[in-house]
Amino acid sequence: MTGSLFTLNESRQSTLSSAVEALFKSPFASCLFFNEEEVALMRNEVLALPFRQAHSNVGKGVYQDFDVCFPAPRISSLDKVACMLEDGLNQVGRVLTSPKPLFDSEIKFTDIAAQHYPAQSRGIGIHKDGLRYRNVVVIITLAGTSSLYVCDDREGAGRQIIDDKPGRLVMLVAPGFSGLPSSDDRPLHGVDEIKEARLSIGLRCEQTASSSHQST
Repeated sequence: MTGSLFTLNESRQSTLSSAVEALFKSPFASCLFFNEEEVALMRNEVLALPFRQAHSNVGKGVYQDFDVCFPAPRISSLDKVACMLEDGLNQVGRVLTSPKPLFDSEIKFTDIAAQHYPAQSRGIGIHKDGLRYRNVVVIITLAGTSSLYVCDDREGAGRQIIDDKPGRLVMLVAPGFSGLPSSDDRPLHGVDEIKEARLSIGLRCEQTASSSHQST
């Protein structure tokens, strides 16, 4: 391991700032952010976590066809990446304060979930993340070939594929982000077309303490 792993340098801060600014025009942002060594380290540590089968249906009949580790422990590389993103996003928040604060609270990732989708699984149906998640939702794909997408309605109209290849950082807007008109506008999204087993982690900021992962 080198000292440069999970380091918030000037280039990364600039990339993060540009991604956040893009969220004012789109419900998601995707940028190349992690190097191969970082992805490999996260992948190996996440694969060692204890997974269980996710509930097959949640929220408004949303199907789930994957294994999950939730809550995933904030240790080792997961803690390092969470700290780096917290620092970077809070720095962006201190700069982008006009006409109102960028975030309604400090970015602190209290909710981490790891998900493993076997090849040819159905993925997860179209849903919105729970209202208790604030400001931004971060998704980091560590392995696999699949389709993460946003859409306009629960029938999948207006589908847009998000580039979430390993090494990229994906952010979705959430309530508390100043560019989101209302909580009802948080993005509908899903995962399908699992051609090669997908491994991903999600980092979220909870409004209040909670013991369960929620989608609607």
